[in-house]
Amino acid sequence: MRAVVATGTGGPEVLSVGEVDDPRPGAGEVLIDVVATAVNRADTLQRRGFYPPPHGESEVIGLECSGRVAELGEGVGGWSVGDEVCALLAGGGYAARVVVPVGQVMPVPAGVPLVEAACLPEVAATVWSNVFMTAHLARGERFLVHGGAGGIGTMAIQVAAARGAEVFTTAGSPEKLELCRSLGASHAIDYREEDFVEVLKQAGGADVILDNMGAAYLARNVSALATNGRLVVIGFQGGTKGELDINALLRRRASVTATSLRARPRAEKAAICCGVVENVWPLVASGRVRPIVEATMPLDDVARAHQLMEDGGRAGKIVLTL
Repeated sequence: MRAVVATGTGGPEVLSVGEVDDPRPGAGEVLIDVVATAVNRADTLQRRGFYPPPHGESEVIGLECSGRVAELGEGVGGWSVGDEVCALLAGGGYAARVVVPVGQVMPVPAGVPLVEAACLPEVAATVWSNVFMTAHLARGERFLVHGGAGGIGTMAIQVAAARGAEVFTTAGSPEKLELCRSLGASHAIDYREEDFVEVLKQAGGADVILDNMGAAYLARNVSALATNGRLVVIGFQGGTKGELDINALLRRRASVTATSLRARPRAEKAAICCGVVENVWPLVASGRVRPIVEATMPLDDVARAHQLMEDGGRAGKIVLTL
């Protein structure tokens, strides 16, 4: 089958489309004919050799897809061949076919085109698992998400606002700030001109912060927390090693959690996907939450898609079609 292959690790130029063996579904698995996939920051890390797939998973890049059920493995019920689905993957999305544990296969939300559905599973699962299952963001609380115009940011703003939180976000251009406001952010902070710590302190502090910067923002995020605040770190674009002021945490009775999604056991991922279908998909079907797609391009343009991701300046997600 057609799939993205790499000549080694390095820049986007190592990626091209070639041929690999077709996957076969085992017990409890579903084979999907892929219609589209989406580019995630983790994909660029894997290409560079920094984020290998979990043991036993596909070496092909790609953490989400949309498509149609092609075959059911032994013991799989609830789906039929030809059903339109989207799925959360541990790998294998940049290919014509992918095998997925049945618990990570989800229906396409009503009203969403199949191609656009490819950019929903990873961000929806990340936001639901971290902001709500881990940090327990509640109605009326103050929520801060960094990088509000990115894939995770646009989803986090919409879901948090739809569930009644007061949403704060950071972004770096007038266009991105306006996008964040249009999605439900009450406070869009230009990180080039404003100090998000001071903005949050004046508001009473953040009850929950979702952070993809890591070390660079660690101390400032803690300073921006309210009493009983919860900081969830899901990335390290700003480095991996930072200094943590334990006294600042104690004074706020606050917590810091670091999580990842890809390496979680299948049972945990299935529980997350159930939560997404139950709680996020109705918001998507109603139009209160929508996928934000910056660009759609064919799989053969995968190197260009990765270059766009690394160049920055994007808003929303990049979708690759097969």
